[in-house]
Amino acid sequence: MKLSGKVALVTGSSQGIGAAIAIRLAEEGADIVINYHSHPEEAEAVKAQIESTGRRAVAIAADLGSVPSINQLISGGIAALGKLDILVNNAGVEKNASFWDVTEAAYDFVLNTNLKGPFFATQAFVKHLQSRTSPGKIINISSVHEELPFPHFTSYCASKGGVKMMTRNLSIELAPFGITINNVAPGAIETPINTALLHDPAKLNALLQNIPLNRLGKPADVSSAVAFLASSEADYITGTTLVVDGGLTWNYSEQ
Repeated sequence: MKLSGKVALVTGSSQGIGAAIAIRLAEEGADIVINYHSHPEEAEAVKAQIESTGRRAVAIAADLGSVPSINQLISGGIAALGKLDILVNNAGVEKNASFWDVTEAAYDFVLNTNLKGPFFATQAFVKHLQSRTSPGKIINISSVHEELPFPHFTSYCASKGGVKMMTRNLSIELAPFGITINNVAPGAIETPINTALLHDPAKLNALLQNIPLNRLGKPADVSSAVAFLASSEADYITGTTLVVDGGLTWNYSEQ
């Protein structure tokens, strides 16, 4: 197993892509800190699935838009499982609104969760690694919208563009400590957030016409990429984005 002896924290891992990542990293041998915000029952279900693989797991609630809450998540994970070696910044939100209708509260909600959260979670994680004089891995779940415009989701795109530049900058700053940081950028993935799309044949078919591989991605497509970047096989990769989109980015045109 590629991650035997490692401990990973996956933010927003009670459902969807985050849950798939947490379970996949456990299957690769890692113990897992599961993070959730408002659905403890979903986190407990993921915890049970991880423990069925023989790995240890703990579920911790945290608001990724709050720095004190983030610090408690990091310290709680370390207290429960002894250390952290891998951080996956997966938690993310989006708000659909025309630019002129975006409220300050909606903007803050998206930017705090998607950009401030990964920034300060990474900071706390790096301080922990430095206290142990240990290398580590950081994987951000970004989006094709770090590059690809997405009308009516400007704050979301801005947050993901910020994550991309943060990743590039920290790859230089953290490399002397043996810490790598990369993004995984999913395209259209079959998750609960896309339930409405999956039940709208017209919109789904229009989207599929933009995807050369002619299917939506699966959470496993993303978790496999994360497992690779978290492993020693990716030790010489830092500051980059691995796009998991079936070819969508280079074939996309807004209708």
